[in-house]
Amino acid sequence: MSQQINLFNPIFLKQKKIFAALPMAEALGAIVLGTLLMTWYASRNVDELAQRAAHGKTLLAERERRLQEANKQFAPRQKSATLTTDVAQARAELASLHRVEQFLQQGALGNSAGYAEYFRAFARQNVNGLWLTGVTIAGAGTNIGVEGRAMQPILIPQYIARLKTERVMRGKTFASLDITRPDAALAPAAASAVAAAQPGPATAAPYVQFSLQSTGGQAK
Repeated sequence: MSQQINLFNPIFLKQKKIFAALPMAEALGAIVLGTLLMTWYASRNVDELAQRAAHGKTLLAERERRLQEANKQFAPRQKSATLTTDVAQARAELASLHRVEQFLQQGALGNSAGYAEYFRAFARQNVNGLWLTGVTIAGAGTNIGVEGRAMQPILIPQYIARLKTERVMRGKTFASLDITRPDAALAPAAASAVAAAQPGPATAAPYVQFSLQSTGGQAK
């Protein structure tokens, strides 16, 4: 009969020292180093934030200063009674000038543009065998009188039609037209010319006299 005896006893093994001095010192050093690094990083961030805050305060102060200057420069002014009166007077004068301009354009005081354009129109419309002996223009160009002579009566309507094509004569109409043939005794020069061309007794002038009168009428 055999019997085994176990002589192993754990207490006789070499024990590992976990909390030895050197590992604890290394751990403590690592902790201190990490703390220092974190403190330095936090201090750096704090300094940057402080600089930004100071810069922001400077900008804010500058903007507040500009705002105060703008408020002083463009401060709302009280309404001036004198200025209001001047503006009202200027508006009244402007309205009065507009009324005067309309009154002048209506021609109540006569033709403010002059009569030169009328005479240019008469000069441009030239009809062979017809000539003018007198032109009268009164008022604003509404009263026009024309006197002249024509070798043939048919030339007078042609002249009137051509005259109405002028811009200054548009819308105007002649209220009366008188055509007469003067005696030869009243026109000896013309009668002599006709007598030389056509032998025989001369009883009338070789032309007719006409008179046109416009009495302020506008063509309807």
